Formats: sequence, C-alpha cells, structure tokens
Amino acid sequence: MQVKDIMTRKLVTVGFDDSLETVKQIFDNVRIHHLLVVEDGELFGILSDRDLLKAISPNLGTTFETLKDRATLNKHVHQIMSRDLVSLGAEASVAEAIGIFNARSISCIPILDAQRKPVGVLSWRDIMRALVERPAEFTELLRSLS
Repeated sequence: MQVKDIMTRKLVTVGFDDSLETVKQIFDNVRIHHLLVVEDGELFGILSDRDLLKAISPNLGTTFETLKDRATLNKHVHQIMSRDLVSLGAEASVAEAIGIFNARSISCIPILDAQRKPVGVLSWRDIMRALVERPAEFTELLRSLS
C-alpha cells in the first residue's frame, strides 16, 4: 500500500506572515489539525493546532482576557511553525510512513511531488481510517513488517 492511496489531498496552507489570529480562525472553522506553511508553492514548515495553543494565551475568549492576551494573536506563523520537516513522496509505502511516525515525535507527514511541492498530508488518523476501511491490505502490511 502506498501513501498516495490513503493521504489527505485537501491542503490548507498559510504563509510566513499570516497572523495567529488567521490561523486560529482556520482551526476554529475547518476540521483539520495541521496547516502547511507555503511560500510560492514551496513547503517551508508545518503548524499544528497544538503549536497554536502553546503560542496563544489560555485566557482568550474568557472573562479574564486582557489586551496582552489578545496581543498573542498578533504573532506570525514563522515565529512558531515547525521547520524540521520530514516528508515523503506519494509513492512511498505506508510501512515507511509508519516507521517515521514510530521513530519521530510527529503527527503528520507532508507528501511532496517530484518538484518538492506539497500534494497531500498523511497523519496517523489517515492510517487508522485506512486500517478500518481496508483491513485486508493492512493484514498484508503487518505480515511484511514482522
């Protein structure tokens, strides 16, 4: 089984200078957990919903919110994005992706085409969904891993 068979193809991207307020609005309105940071079609980083939560004040939206709390939304994507990327091509095996997830503390892998442009994202959720939807193929995969 190849990554292209199970990856998420719908990409949501942001730029270096987008504000965390913009990022928060995306995460609040779209059911995703990762944004690709792209400039001129090239991938430079990833920003997760957890990265955002670490960077903004927990008082936002509460009765305790202050101007200082609100100002945390003025930071920019480039200030908090993950730059240490691990990526795969669409032809890579799901077994290779599982190996990366097991070896690294990451929750998604950007999938790039031959020109290193993002064409998809693979998360452990994609793998779990495929496991449920395509159990026979995963039985073969598990045999090959042992």
